[in-house]
Amino acid sequence: METIDERSAAAPLPTRRTLRRRASVPLQVVRFGLINLRMMHMVTKGRH
Repeated sequence: METIDERSAAAPLPTRRTLRRRASVPLQVVRFGLINLRMMHMVTKGRH
């Protein structure tokens, strides 16, 4: 049975591009806005 440390060592690490995208504030603002628009669309489309 593997230990947690062995499983963690085998996990893939994020690429430099992934880390840069995660740290980009403008990109996060855009993603936040898009997620909110999707949620609003779902709420307004619902038939209550």
